[in-house]
Amino acid sequence: MHFRLTNEIIFPDPSLADDDGLLAIGGDLSEERLLTAYRNGIFPWYSQEEPVLWYSPHERFVIVPSEVKVSQSMRQLINSSKYEVKWNTAFKEVITYCSSIRRNGQHGTWIHDDMINAYTRLHDKKIAQSVEVWQDEALVGGLYGVVVGKVFCGESMFSILPNTSKLALIALCRSGKFGLIDCQVYTPHLEKMGAKFISREEFMNTLELN
Repeated sequence: MHFRLTNEIIFPDPSLADDDGLLAIGGDLSEERLLTAYRNGIFPWYSQEEPVLWYSPHERFVIVPSEVKVSQSMRQLINSSKYEVKWNTAFKEVITYCSSIRRNGQHGTWIHDDMINAYTRLHDKKIAQSVEVWQDEALVGGLYGVVVGKVFCGESMFSILPNTSKLALIALCRSGKFGLIDCQVYTPHLEKMGAKFISREEFMNTLELN
């Protein structure tokens, strides 16, 4: 059973989410509400024509940074110095690219203008961050997410050139800044890089240690 939010900045117990992870409907994307959500293992995911939908999956798909799998071809790419990795120099461009990249099996995007504006405001407070991959002066890949202590809650990633989103993710894992990368939901691409399911309880315990 999902819950309908009011103007009060409060969420129900995440363990009450539906089987698909849907916990609550309504509210807004204010800084206070988003921070409250992420600190409680909840994130928004909805189309522009819908009310805000808040999810907290019963199992969380995560990467332990020390367990990230780096293929031989990716090692060669990293060692080639073909690309340069930067942090937080083009957040708005990264999230905009993430909203426009076409993905198999996906119609439209959940990263609409309201989401872009909300996460850009979080970036201005250094709460949302981006990892960018550059070739000369061109942005060719990257990712963005929300920082909750030592947990990086990944939101989306994009590649214009092959393997550049993987390069950004590997740089994130190797940065030493985070103890856990939250991928939120399953993708085969991330599984190949070492992502795995953990229980909500284990994920929440990690958040509470921050």
